[in-house]
Amino acid sequence: MKNEKLKVVGICGSLRNISYTRFSVSIALDAAEKMGAEIKLIDLRDYNLPFIEQFEEEDQPMDLKKYRDEVASADAIILGTPEYHGGYTGVIKNAIDLLSRNVFENKTVGLIGIAGGSLGASNSLNGLRQVTRHLHAWTVPQHVSVPSASSKFDNDGNIKDENIEKRLIEVGETVYKHALLLRNI
Repeated sequence: MKNEKLKVVGICGSLRNISYTRFSVSIALDAAEKMGAEIKLIDLRDYNLPFIEQFEEEDQPMDLKKYRDEVASADAIILGTPEYHGGYTGVIKNAIDLLSRNVFENKTVGLIGIAGGSLGASNSLNGLRQVTRHLHAWTVPQHVSVPSASSKFDNDGNIKDENIEKRLIEVGETVYKHALLLRNI
């Protein structure tokens, strides 16, 4: 296992077609890939996930099994969420709730929050940090809050703000480095 590539998944907690969250998580994942990771963007639009407790465990939907397997096989996770009404999205919360604690336990987690307004996504990031701490994950101290996101990207996902881009890259690189450290202890 120590010789295998680290696997980093990014979970996009936005369902929008043009999603600054997806763009941001992709930049962080690309940075992890350049460090040597195998990456996977989990775009929740592509999964027909039920709400938690909406199914019997033995009858879990196929998309749920696929989602759970993909996240469980990862060494590290990058969570991205827009901030709606002062908090992270129900989409990302449900996606986390559908996973057992052992999926996060002792894994490295990076956080990215996207906001439409100028105040940024601090509430979302603090909330996700609380959740990941409760799940016994190792959440890296660097996180990125992208304020006024529509001014930071074009509609093709190209970032226009070098400072935000550097911080997104730093999250991807830090997640990779910390996951590598955890693997080797």
